[in-house]
Amino acid sequence: MTSEKHVLDKFEKMGARCRVHQTGSNRRLSFQRNNMASNGARLNVLSDKDGEYFDIAINGETPPEVNVLDVQPSDRHLLLMVRNAQGDKSKFLCGHDERHWFVAAIPEAAPVGTVRQAKEALKPPEVQVRQVGLNKKKRNKRKNEAYVRQGEWFFIPVEIGNVDSAYVLKNEPLSRGRGSKPHMCENVYRRGGEQVYVCSRYPNGVDAKTYNRLLREDKAAKGFGWRVMVKDASVFVRGRVTHADHATITLVGWHRVVMNTENKAEAMRQVAFLD
Repeated sequence: MTSEKHVLDKFEKMGARCRVHQTGSNRRLSFQRNNMASNGARLNVLSDKDGEYFDIAINGETPPEVNVLDVQPSDRHLLLMVRNAQGDKSKFLCGHDERHWFVAAIPEAAPVGTVRQAKEALKPPEVQVRQVGLNKKKRNKRKNEAYVRQGEWFFIPVEIGNVDSAYVLKNEPLSRGRGSKPHMCENVYRRGGEQVYVCSRYPNGVDAKTYNRLLREDKAAKGFGWRVMVKDASVFVRGRVTHADHATITLVGWHRVVMNTENKAEAMRQVAFLD
């Protein structure tokens, strides 16, 4: 069972508005920036005349338990748990990052019960290794000796030797697919990865074989606005990185790009690393 008052009180304590309501279906919706469905609940950040608010839609046919495990008012973050009738659990970090409220899915394999643990669970192994030796306060900063963070992306300073300028791309998008707004990078250099064809109908990209088959079978496919990108490459960036929802950062020297661990959560299984 869900205690709506409990949930609303905790969001209010964090400084956010929240709406909890029931729906007649538990169908999985396509992913947007803060729109994800898991274990009988759909979470999103919506806006009205009063600004942004959290929207929690619960499957009315088999309502899950929705509970706030931890709230940190001064940090404007809380940890939300959704548990269905079978006992399957999903956890989400809800909070405020720079300019907007957000929802981030926590990998099910991560044993988290607090906001601090959820933040650490969202850091990929490359970041975990680099931050060894930093105190707790520095580990949660968007910029420290180990990395620079902008939204879901971590930028780790690296030495990659001399790079041929002919292979450095200008003003390239960095995206996790599924319709998310890309981060634009001033200079990009990549190694490896798989070339894919991306459009609004196939936001995670398709390989060359699938792309050619689509063109043969559907005459309209040529007009889908395809873009050639690279999936799951080792990507390095330097210079300015811009995004509408975040303050611009400037990276001095090459930094390796790694995505947070949301793609390991069930609610985010179809997310891809594209650039």
